[in-house]
Amino acid sequence: MSRPEPHIDVRPVAEADIPGWIRALNTGFLRTPDVSDAEVADRSSYIVPARTLGAFDAGRCVATFRSFAQEITAVGGAPVPADAISNVTVTATHRRRGLLTRMMDQDLAAAKERGDVVATLIAAEYPIYGRYGFGPATSTAQWTVDVPRTGLDPRWAGPDGGGRIDIVDGAGVRRTGPGLFERVRRAQPGAVDRDERWWLVNTGVLRLDRASWTEPFFAVYRSAGGEVEGLVSYTADDHWGDGKQPLNTATVNWLIAATPDAERALWRYLCSIDWITTVKSGWRAPDDLLPLYLPDPRAARVTTLADWLWVRVLDVVRALEARTYEGQGALVLEVVDAGGLTGGRYLLEASADGASCTPTTAAAELTLDVADLGRLWLGDESVVRLVALGRVREERAGAARVGDALLRTSRRPWCPDIF
Repeated sequence: MSRPEPHIDVRPVAEADIPGWIRALNTGFLRTPDVSDAEVADRSSYIVPARTLGAFDAGRCVATFRSFAQEITAVGGAPVPADAISNVTVTATHRRRGLLTRMMDQDLAAAKERGDVVATLIAAEYPIYGRYGFGPATSTAQWTVDVPRTGLDPRWAGPDGGGRIDIVDGAGVRRTGPGLFERVRRAQPGAVDRDERWWLVNTGVLRLDRASWTEPFFAVYRSAGGEVEGLVSYTADDHWGDGKQPLNTATVNWLIAATPDAERALWRYLCSIDWITTVKSGWRAPDDLLPLYLPDPRAARVTTLADWLWVRVLDVVRALEARTYEGQGALVLEVVDAGGLTGGRYLLEASADGASCTPTTAAAELTLDVADLGRLWLGDESVVRLVALGRVREERAGAARVGDALLRTSRRPWCPDIF
């Protein structure tokens, strides 16, 4: 049980607090606690003090919390305003004192007041965030590809159909990447926006004081018409086995593609680089096409499969009306929210023409916690599965199957980014 200690002050940081806040953040993430002037300057350039919370015990920061404005793509492509949560730590000396709860409650109340539809985060630990109404809404996977086993022709010299792949530098990525990513994320439920700083950091213009920078390779795919349709960032090691045999690995930092042709061409390119015998995919969607692009899909071995983006619904009506639906029907949902932000009973009526969600007094057909609504919102989870697990209660026989027909999507949602 946590023991609240009201003498510990939970409040937004002031400018003078930032070095101590960073030290507490580094301590919580088990990084060296040293704080440099460069790190203070970098953090100060982008944090919003009113949305950057600290817990202070006798003036020393012992817990950290930060949120920022974000857009997340709903099913169907609509951008939805979100409260993105990051940099959450509690120093080991101050665990179980209710500090995270105080910071989370303060931030979510402010997000609700601002009009954010959902809150989002990437959970370092699974058990923490369900009690605040978050549910795992997307998953991620990583593959390791054994290149010699793929069955691909090693004599391949470039994309079919008139497209081409070129090596570019960071400046080229900054010119073409943001526009391409906007195309990709508008079509990808679960994707979040990238600001200019993301591109500066990931092309080496802005080098973080706490992390070493290795210049990656960048490759761009252009269609036969010359349009940029794909980009990949990757690194390669230098490992040779006995008998001077190359055993090098290409590790993907990120790969974005607006078309299947671009995606196929970039994976094919990575598997065709001389001396590369292993390709590590980086974070990908759990139903990524990568294995099926290979003549032998077993050459791509899943090395990670885990929860990724967590969603906390702050406004049931706007969240359910923002997305599209592949089926047609109506469902009465009883949403239980211990946080008191958006609970109630709602009638969802959906079709290909749009959806409406309104408060109702009609009898509930499904009863679920707001965390499980977060699991379902992007279409990845199954109502039938959650009923079987006892997480959702079916009040009318058959309602769970109606829920799946309305809410599930043909491709799984995915968030390409960590924040």
